[in-house]
Amino acid sequence: AGLAQGAQGRSYSCITEHKPAKLGLMAAAAPVQNAQGARKVPADEIAQPFIKEIQEATSQLPEDRRPKLVGFLANSDPAARKYAEWTGKSFVRDGMEFEVRQVETDDLEHALEEANLDRSVSGIMIYYPVFGNRPSFHGGSYDDSLRDSVSLAKDVEGLCHFYRRTLYRNQRYVDSEQARKCVLPCTPLAVVKILEHLGAYDEQHAVGERMTGKSVTIVNRSEIVGRPLAAMLANDGATVYSVDIDSTYIFRRGKVEPVPANATTDEFVRQSDVVVLGVPSDSYKMDPA
Repeated sequence: AGLAQGAQGRSYSCITEHKPAKLGLMAAAAPVQNAQGARKVPADEIAQPFIKEIQEATSQLPEDRRPKLVGFLANSDPAARKYAEWTGKSFVRDGMEFEVRQVETDDLEHALEEANLDRSVSGIMIYYPVFGNRPSFHGGSYDDSLRDSVSLAKDVEGLCHFYRRTLYRNQRYVDSEQARKCVLPCTPLAVVKILEHLGAYDEQHAVGERMTGKSVTIVNRSEIVGRPLAAMLANDGATVYSVDIDSTYIFRRGKVEPVPANATTDEFVRQSDVVVLGVPSDSYKMDPA
């Protein structure tokens, strides 16, 4: 769940629900009581314009020219398998092709290289984790090495080194002609689209300045959600307080700074126009007051 409350009285609120990864009987959850002025925003409400745009574009293509995404499953995680199932349903609905390739972990690198070279494959994604923290011969973890092994032309998740580098440098296009946009990681980008939908972005300003003057608190600094989201919002002009389990930093465009020693998370939240909670624990609570 995420709550965003404006410091000047305007509030932005969005609560999203995720299906459980494990299937089975579950007790009925207690009804959620929203904060005053908040409303529950269905994801479909935000997604529909994008779905329509994709469907209109794919309908104009010959069937043998429609994009094909290959998803690699190299683990036994039921959540990853369910994610792949949802991906396939979405692709069929939107007129595109999706293929799951189940491979052994030690065969994944070779299978990935084959897909990189396969002209029939438009995009590639890997369902992580595969090796977890297992170290790579090339340095870092093996999963990090896999992310950097996906072809730039086929990386639909924006996780390879090139796209990470362009994100943190606020480089928005791959080419100097600005014909091809850089790919951004999907979960942080979804948060941006939610904020745009809720009116947090000021469309009177130029692109790249639409969060100017806004303060944002993000409780999460993971490499796939909190950190890239902080960079994206800072790149759009916001001052971002990035809160994690053992530290807090201020993200401004191109800069990361420590917070004052006596500052508290409560202070950041109260002065923020937007608050994003990305804590992977049901026990974490934040008082909206």
